[in-house]
Amino acid sequence: MLRKIRIALAVLFFSAVTLLFLDFTGTAAEWFGWTAKIQFLPSLLAANFAVVAGLVLLTLLFGRIYCSVICPLGVLQDVFSHAAGRRKRNRFAYAPAMTLVRAGFLVAFVALAALGLLSVASLVAPYSAYGRIASNFLAPVWALGNNALAALSEAAGGYAFYPAEIWFKGAGVFLAAAATLAVVGVLAWKGGRTYCNTVCPVGTVLGFFAKYSLFKPVIDASKCNSCSLCSRNCKSKCIDYKNHSIDYSRCVACFDCVGVCRKSAISYSPAFAKKAAAKRAEAERAARPEGARAEFSAAKKEPPAVFRRGRRGFFSTLFMLAGGAAADAAETMKVDGGLAPIRARRRPERAFKISPPGSGGIANIADKCTACQLCVSACPSRVLVPSRSLSGFMQPEMTYENGYCRIECVECSKVCPAGAILPISPEEKASTQIGRAVWTASRCIVNADGMQCDNCFRQCPTGAIQMVAKDPKDPKSLKIPTVDVARCIGCGACENLCPARPVAAICVEGNPSHNRI
Repeated sequence: MLRKIRIALAVLFFSAVTLLFLDFTGTAAEWFGWTAKIQFLPSLLAANFAVVAGLVLLTLLFGRIYCSVICPLGVLQDVFSHAAGRRKRNRFAYAPAMTLVRAGFLVAFVALAALGLLSVASLVAPYSAYGRIASNFLAPVWALGNNALAALSEAAGGYAFYPAEIWFKGAGVFLAAAATLAVVGVLAWKGGRTYCNTVCPVGTVLGFFAKYSLFKPVIDASKCNSCSLCSRNCKSKCIDYKNHSIDYSRCVACFDCVGVCRKSAISYSPAFAKKAAAKRAEAERAARPEGARAEFSAAKKEPPAVFRRGRRGFFSTLFMLAGGAAADAAETMKVDGGLAPIRARRRPERAFKISPPGSGGIANIADKCTACQLCVSACPSRVLVPSRSLSGFMQPEMTYENGYCRIECVECSKVCPAGAILPISPEEKASTQIGRAVWTASRCIVNADGMQCDNCFRQCPTGAIQMVAKDPKDPKSLKIPTVDVARCIGCGACENLCPARPVAAICVEGNPSHNRI
């Protein structure tokens, strides 16, 4: 029963977190946004100490329930492990803890974060690693399915669905997600929760508290016949059936051992029950004649099965779909309404990156963002993209080739679980300067082509751009834009809608720290 409850809760949490990265309507964030905000590392970075204390207390009471129910990467490992187990049952065996390796990964994680390289450290962080996997591999498939339904609905004369854009978030984040998926998948296929108990820094921290948990799986040696079923089904490889001991720092409270024991020798009980069971076992051993104990040998350890061809084909299909989506998006950028080819827009070189409203500036993003890509997935204008620079790699930055940051939109501030982007209202956003527009005369078509253009003036939502005569002495002179820096908020409407190619004539330069105007 405990195992079934754990699986049901894990499915619910996993589905809710996954929907946050797949949904393009913003509805999922309203209902399930809290599932991202109770993840351990984002809560710690957001200084949400109530959640952190709650997770630590949960671990002290019941063991590593977080790892088996709440953490999406942990549940993903169970999916791979379960798939491998269908080909070969009873495939695990007890293995000593790799304490030095676990400590090494944790120390490296803390050191990189302290040095301001949180984006690098978060490559092994469980929640953000799963976020990159979901947004790069599952989101395109979800959008393709939605678009197929939208086409069918339109053909039937209905509009219950509308097409969603499928876009490629960048080679860097895609390769990082692919590498993480490969490592996690292979380790889980071969060794169950190896990633959790070797690489994951959150697992190492919670493992320390789990050693002192009140409730834990307890082996009653008086009932145990040393059949080794518990050890052979423990995906954490933490049950030493010969000595009737469990390494609770690695146990993820999955209850598989409780369910598989035929003698009811393992129970999820208070810790003091273990001492009582040990005393009973000692008394029974003393009463037994020598040599009365039967010896059992564990099944031979065979090399784990490789991925089935069908599963290989499934993931190959995901890669091809993502690549095809990227190609389609690139092709769309080259054609204006299918009528005339246009030159592709190139991202301008900026002295400072543009960070989203609510972040306060570049420093807060660098210190707290785990590069989970949730804000990127939630941005309806595709303005937020993963950074390609080494400093802040995969952390979000703003660029305006795909759209501009609408004043009324605050979606990214709603979903960030780590405090890198704090909640902000549309009114506050309208008075926050994240950057300022800079006009380059040589690129403007007024100067380059001798044609009048006032796109930037007409599209500016704050009235920060005015048109003035290029030659003040000539009343018939063409007009050029001038920017009132005091009114510009850096929304990027002027840059996005500027017709100059390949680089816009008016571009936004980011403010390292945001200003109120």
